[in-house]
Amino acid sequence: MHGESRTRAARPSAILIIDSPEKNADLYYRTHFLAPDPIVFVETKEGRRLLLASDLEFGRARSQADVDRVARYALYARRVARLRKDKRRPEASEVVAAFLSDLRLRRLAVPARFPLRLADGLRALGVRLETRPDPLFPDRAVKRPFEIAAIREVVRSTEEALGAAVAAIRRARIRRGRLVSRGSPLTAEDVRGILHRALFDRGCIAERTIVAGGNQGVDPHDEGSGPLLANAPIIMDVFPRSVRTRYHADMTRTVVRGRASPRLRAMHAAVREGQEIAFARIRDGADGKAIHEAIQSHFRSEGFRTGKRGGRMEGFFHGTGHGVGLELHEAPSISGFPCVLRAGNVVTVEPGLYYRGLGGVRIEDMVLVTRRGCENLTGFPKDLEV
Repeated sequence: MHGESRTRAARPSAILIIDSPEKNADLYYRTHFLAPDPIVFVETKEGRRLLLASDLEFGRARSQADVDRVARYALYARRVARLRKDKRRPEASEVVAAFLSDLRLRRLAVPARFPLRLADGLRALGVRLETRPDPLFPDRAVKRPFEIAAIREVVRSTEEALGAAVAAIRRARIRRGRLVSRGSPLTAEDVRGILHRALFDRGCIAERTIVAGGNQGVDPHDEGSGPLLANAPIIMDVFPRSVRTRYHADMTRTVVRGRASPRLRAMHAAVREGQEIAFARIRDGADGKAIHEAIQSHFRSEGFRTGKRGGRMEGFFHGTGHGVGLELHEAPSISGFPCVLRAGNVVTVEPGLYYRGLGGVRIEDMVLVTRRGCENLTGFPKDLEV
């Protein structure tokens, strides 16, 4: 159980999840069991956890899953088939309904993304379902010691990979306004490959990694492509997952190979100062909305306005941060909506500024919220020019 208490807050009903633990973080969180195919999970109001698994996963689930009981799906399927007059294969909803009937459960809460066909089938068989909004398990937002340790580990791996990428950019020569490595243009794809290989060697998987140079970086989610330019910002946003622990890291740095313009240096300094504003305010009980608004106010005071220009947003137009854990984006959120931070939250702090003609600047660290402040889990340098 990793030291987790079985004590639960009162719930109006039991919980039902039908999904693959490899895809559903809530299901993995409650079972610590990985499987590529859907399994049936029930948690009673008393806190008992049960799995209904196929024969393919039954033996492994019994030995690995952090649950009280594992039942065989095939046994319930045969029971349903015996009661049928036709030879049609039982629907999953029929098998699950039989399992729930044995448990004397007729009313359950399901995730907001519960499959519609299964919900219709279960309701037709007399099972009452009520959807619960995300997060299904709010306690996921407060990380336990082993989770914090897992996050620290993947942060270190991310820093090492980012170090390799920055070193490649630093080694590049400048020729006709472009970065050149070994006689060829250094591209966003090259740097992304360096990051991915370094992370893979450290037991991490990264996808959709951002290496966006110049105006590409003005769109915060543009992954970036093509040759990288000298004297222009390059945003590297890396958010890998550890293969072993399933936990994520999230880190961004903006660098320039060559000389940054005075305005770009001012942008970078303002973003770093925005981070410091957040670090000084983050603590148990702090309001995320107030933190976000303080950074917005700072940017305005420095002359960096936010608004539409040429039909697109410029300035600071995304949230300040988000929770990180088994999912890359999870509760809580530091943004324009009220949110109370709690000790044990692990959140990003990632203010950014984006202007066409200058490019984008974003710096992102991960911090652990504590009772009296926060601990920065990220120690990678924040130098602009490399």
